[in-house]
Amino acid sequence: MKPIFTLVSAVLLFTAPMAGCNSHTEKAQSLQAQIDSLRLLLNNLYKPGMGELMSNIQLHHSKLWFAGENKNWPLAEYNESLIQSAFKKIQLYHGDKPEAKAAFMFLPAMDSISNAIREKDKRSFERSFTLMTVTCNNCHSVTGHPYNVITIPAIPPVTDQDFKTP
Repeated sequence: MKPIFTLVSAVLLFTAPMAGCNSHTEKAQSLQAQIDSLRLLLNNLYKPGMGELMSNIQLHHSKLWFAGENKNWPLAEYNESLIQSAFKKIQLYHGDKPEAKAAFMFLPAMDSISNAIREKDKRSFERSFTLMTVTCNNCHSVTGHPYNVITIPAIPPVTDQDFKTP
C-alpha cells in the first residue's frame, strides 16, 4: 500500500504545478485576447472622415494665408505643420481612397511653402501659396470633386485671432 501511496503522491506532487502552469497560461492567453480586442476597438473607435480632415485643411489654408501676409512666420509655420499633419491623417485613415492616393500632388507645393516661411520671404510665400491653392483645385478635379473650388482667402476665417506678428 505504501509504494502505491508514494507513487500517487509523487505523481500528484509532480503534476500539480503543471496544472497550475496550464491554468496560468490559459489565463494569460485569455487576458491577452481581451487586451487585443480592446486595442482593436480603441483603434477603430474614432476615425475622422475625409470631410473633417479637408475642412481642417481648409481652415489652416486660410489661417496660413493671413499669417504669411502679415509676416507672422511662426504662426505661418504652425499652420503649415497642421496642414501637413492633416494630410498624414488622410493617408493613415483613408489611404485606400483616390483622394489619399492623389495627395502626393501636394508635396512640391508644401515644400515651396515651407521654404518661403523658413526664408521669411513674403513674395515667395505668395507664389507658393498660389501654387498650393491651384494644387488643391487640381486635386479636386482629378478625384472627381471639381465643384469644390478653393481660392485665396479674402477675409480671415475667424474674427478672434490676430494674425499680425506679435
